[in-house]
Amino acid sequence: MPAAPRRTRRRTFAFLGTTAALATAAALTAALPAQAHPGHGGHQHPGRYQDVQLLSFNDLHGNLEPPSGSSGRVTERQPDGTTKTIDAGGVEYLATHLRQARQGHPYSVTAAGGDMVGASPLLSGLFHDEPTIEALNKLKLDVTSVGNHEFDEGARELARLQNGGCHPTDGCYTDKKFKGADFPYLAANVLDDKTGKPILKPYWVWKKKDVRIGFIGVTLEGTPGIVSADGVKGLKFKDEVETINKYAKVLQRQGVQSIVALIHEGGFPASGSYNYDCDAGGAGTGISGPIVDIAKNVTPAVDALVTGHTHNAYVCDIPDPSGRPRMVTSAASFGRLYTDTTLTYDRRTGDIARTAVKSANRVVSRDVPKAQDMTDLIARWNTLAAPIGNRTIGYISADIGNTGTESPMGDLIADAQLAYGKELDPRTSLALMNPGGVRAGLTYAAKGAEGDGVVTYAEGFTVQPFANTVNLQDFTGAQLVQVLKEQVSGANAAAPKILQPSANLTYTLDLTKSGADRVVTDSIRVNGAPVDPSATYRIATNSFLAGGGDGFPTLGAGTGDLVGADDLTALEKYLTANSTPSAPIAPPATNRITITQ
Repeated sequence: MPAAPRRTRRRTFAFLGTTAALATAAALTAALPAQAHPGHGGHQHPGRYQDVQLLSFNDLHGNLEPPSGSSGRVTERQPDGTTKTIDAGGVEYLATHLRQARQGHPYSVTAAGGDMVGASPLLSGLFHDEPTIEALNKLKLDVTSVGNHEFDEGARELARLQNGGCHPTDGCYTDKKFKGADFPYLAANVLDDKTGKPILKPYWVWKKKDVRIGFIGVTLEGTPGIVSADGVKGLKFKDEVETINKYAKVLQRQGVQSIVALIHEGGFPASGSYNYDCDAGGAGTGISGPIVDIAKNVTPAVDALVTGHTHNAYVCDIPDPSGRPRMVTSAASFGRLYTDTTLTYDRRTGDIARTAVKSANRVVSRDVPKAQDMTDLIARWNTLAAPIGNRTIGYISADIGNTGTESPMGDLIADAQLAYGKELDPRTSLALMNPGGVRAGLTYAAKGAEGDGVVTYAEGFTVQPFANTVNLQDFTGAQLVQVLKEQVSGANAAAPKILQPSANLTYTLDLTKSGADRVVTDSIRVNGAPVDPSATYRIATNSFLAGGGDGFPTLGAGTGDLVGADDLTALEKYLTANSTPSAPIAPPATNRITITQ
C-alpha cells in the first residue's frame, strides 16, 4: 500500500527568546526564509538560522514485529471526509522510515516519549525487553523520557536497562553481556525516597556544532496508581509542570535556550484519524485530557512538547502561559507512526524561532524495504523464543477484539479468571479484569505458519504480558457495589475505567447521569440475583487490582486473600479446556454491561 499523504502544518506566532529578539520579531520573520536554507545543508557558511529535524515516537511497548489486528493499523482521513485504514508498524519498517527521513538533514535528533518497554509481546517481554533496547540502539534513538511501564519491574531493572548487565535471576540470554541503552532515559520527576534526587538524569543536551537543544523528561505524576506497588517502591513522583519548569531554569542558567519537554502524559483528540486538523476550531480546541492543562502551564521557555501515554495521534497547538501557541505532538503507539518536526534554531539568541515550527505525523507504512539489521535482530531473538512461543494453547473461531467499553477479549479473560478461581476455591463468585491489563486481542488468522484459529503462547503473552497473579478476596455486596461505582467516580471520574466482568455479573451503565450515579445500583445482578449488601462475595482479580490499582481503593480492602498462579496461566487453562480444532471458542457476546446514553 502506498505511503500516506504527508500533512504538514505551519504556525505563525511570536518568538520565545530575549527581549531584543522580541523587539525585532517582524524583521526576523521577514528574513527567516532566505536565511534558514543556507544553514540547512551545512555546505555553506552557517547562516543565522538552522533547521533542526526532531523525529519522535512514543509507547513502542516492545512491538518489534508488526502488531496484528487493529493494533497494527492507523486511520487516515481523506480529502472528501471519509477514512481508510493503513497497516502500519514493525521495527523493520520504522527503521527504514526513520533512516529515509534523516537523509539530507545533518542536524537531526530522535527522541521518544516513554513506554519504550513494558507490556511487550513475548519476543521482547520474555527477555525482559533486552531485544527492544538493542533495537532502539540500532534505530539511533538519542533520548527518551521514562513512562509508567518502565517501572513494571521496578527501578533496579530500569537501571539495568540503562546501564547494562545480565538479569539478576535469569542471567544472560546469549554469550554476550547485555550492554544497556546507548541513549539516556530521563526521569526528572521520579525521585529516590531516601536521597530526594532523580533516579536517572533529569535532562540532557543535544549538541551539533554550535547548536544546542535541551531535553527534559518526565512521566505522569499518577504513575503509582497504574503500576504495581513493588514497581514504584521507594520512589516519589512529582508534579510534571513544576518539574519541567524547574529544569528549564537550570538549562537556561547553563546557556541552553532551546528546550523540548518529553512528557509521558497525553490527551484525547477529537478525531481518531492521525492526520486530522487538530486546530480547525482554533489552537487547543481539538484535544482534551491531562496534557492540555500541563501544556498551558509549562513555562514558555519550553519550545515544544513530545507526549505519549494515551496511545493517540495528534499534532496540536496549545497556548503556553503567555497565550502563544506551542506545538504538542504524539505518535499513537506500537511504532505505527513517527512525528517529523522542524525546529528552526536562531544562532543569535540560541532559541527556537517559533515562527518556523512545523510538524506532522508520518505513517510507518509497510510498503518500504525492511531494515536488514532489524530483520536479523528479530530472527535471532525469535530463535531463542520459539520453543516457548510457538506452543499451541487454544483455538478461536473468529477475531476476539479488544475495543469498546466492554470488549470480547476482556470478557474472555474475566471468564478465564472466574474458572481458575473456582479451581482454587469453589466459593468464587465472579471475576473482574481491568481494561488496561488487556494489551491486545486474539486474531483468527495471525501468522500463516501457525494455521487459522490457532492461539499460541506468544499470542497469549501479547494479550497478558504483566505476569500478575490471580488473587481471590472476600467482599461484601456493598463493597462490590462501591467497586463498580469507582469505575466512574473518584480517581476515575474524568476518565472512567470500566472493569471487564465475568459472564455471571450484569448491570446497567447510564451515561446520561454523572459520577457514581452512572452505575444503576438496582440493576446489578450476580448469577441473575440482585446483590445482597450484607452477603459475602469471593471475587477473582489480578494482583494489580487486588492492591487497589487503577483507582479502585475498595479492591485493596478485601479479606481472605488467596494468591494463585499468573493470569496468563489462567487464560491458557481456560482456552485449553474450552477449545479444540473442531470446536474453537467463539468471541463472547458483549452483553454483560447494558449502556444507556
